[in-house]
Amino acid sequence: MEKKKKLIKQILKFGVVGGLAFLIDFVVYTIVLKIIPGQYSYIFAGICGFTISLIFNYLASMAFVFVRKDDVDRRKEFLIFLVLSLIGLLLNTFLLWLYVDVLAGKVNWIYSVHDVIYSWLVSINVTFFADLSEFIEIMAKIFATAIVMVYNFISRKMTLEKKD
Repeated sequence: MEKKKKLIKQILKFGVVGGLAFLIDFVVYTIVLKIIPGQYSYIFAGICGFTISLIFNYLASMAFVFVRKDDVDRRKEFLIFLVLSLIGLLLNTFLLWLYVDVLAGKVNWIYSVHDVIYSWLVSINVTFFADLSEFIEIMAKIFATAIVMVYNFISRKMTLEKKD
């Protein structure tokens, strides 16, 4: 029972750190989308947001979430974190592309659902999004981040954390 409580507490801490990293990532992603428009700007924006949030995430994760291995050099630890994060970045970028260009771009009912939600948001004066395509790109970021967050926790716990 104690291990379960410890794991739940760790997942909650990871959620807070991940939530803050997501906020940093999301804000940078959104700003870059606004500054650099274009057909594949969401991919560049995704890479920018992910990279900047990576630094915060490493520092906060190793300070507050995971118990460091005693015998691992901090440079090696960061390198492992970086490699796992780069895999996460590739997964994130693939999921952004899959969501925007394949699912929402080619599956009519998914596009229609986005159109209905976007139209409803516009009708209640939530006009944060420039247009439907930007709304889809933002929804893609939320989708990709949720999946990558699970990958990040499991991969970091398995490779970076000191075993009991």
